[in-house]
Amino acid sequence: MGSKNGKPVLREEDVAALSKSSGLEEAQVKESFDAFIAEHPNGKLKSKDFREMMAKAVPKKDANKMEKHVFRMYDSDQDGFIDFTEFMLVFHIMNDGSVEEVLSKIFCVF
Repeated sequence: MGSKNGKPVLREEDVAALSKSSGLEEAQVKESFDAFIAEHPNGKLKSKDFREMMAKAVPKKDANKMEKHVFRMYDSDQDGFIDFTEFMLVFHIMNDGSVEEVLSKIFCVF
């Protein structure tokens, strides 16, 4: 992911890589990026926002147990934020399945 005039932009090579890794069409990746930027104009998902997303994705008690660990794992550059590329990895892994299946997928990646 790059930036232009201080605003996050999605480079074509990022679109291609994310499409390949997520199984989404390139147009879907671009739409997801636009939606992500609409919610997070600086291109960064804060820990608080991630916690809210996790609470919606999995039952609350399970989200509370997993949120900090999952956030830390996917904040690959350890800057305290999840950018769109990092987010797409989280989304792809956590999109399907039960909590047990999601955890299995998470640990298969690592």
